Amino acid sequence: MRIVLVGPPGAGKGTQAAFLAKNLSIPHISTGDLFRANISQNTELGQRAKAFMDAGDLVPDEITIGMAKDRMEQPDATGGFLLDGFPRNVSQAEALDEMLRTAGMKLDAVLDLEVEEDEVVKRIAGRRICRNDSAHVFHVEYAAPKAAGVCDTCGGELYQRDDDSEATVRNRLEVYHTQTEPIIDYYKAQGLLVTIPALGEVADVTQRAMDALKK
Repeated sequence: MRIVLVGPPGAGKGTQAAFLAKNLSIPHISTGDLFRANISQNTELGQRAKAFMDAGDLVPDEITIGMAKDRMEQPDATGGFLLDGFPRNVSQAEALDEMLRTAGMKLDAVLDLEVEEDEVVKRIAGRRICRNDSAHVFHVEYAAPKAAGVCDTCGGELYQRDDDSEATVRNRLEVYHTQTEPIIDYYKAQGLLVTIPALGEVADVTQRAMDALKK
């Protein structure tokens, strides 16, 4: 299957993508992984992307599209893939359609993880990270530490990243509404959009998505 996963920040796309890709036996292709791989391997596209990133500029669509195209042409993706973070706007969605058309392929579904905006803010703004080890992650409501502000694992101080502040989260949501949300209507017009309520346990959301794909 060839699937695109969309949804606002905090919807759980990365988590769901990993589970769905495993269940469907297809590679999970995320924009973040594409950038990290190309930059670490010093590819031409990676060098170009890094130049923009180092200057604090957005990486142009053509570079992101090129990275996605290269990845989708790898042997493990010939039987399908799950795209996470790409396409990010309508121009990228149109480019993806053209790529697939040229290869004689098409998307099977676009899964939209639906979460209320206030829930997104609560999920992200409530996150706390251990200063000693960023892998130790807590949440003031959903996964609270035994002692407020103290890591259960190592006793380190827990803090809120700047990226996780409510103001930053709301700004990220505004960017999502402006740039990415239009692809939902784009894919709905093609009859590909499947909306998945993303509240609840991770396994329950995964099962909803799997059931929707079976239909």
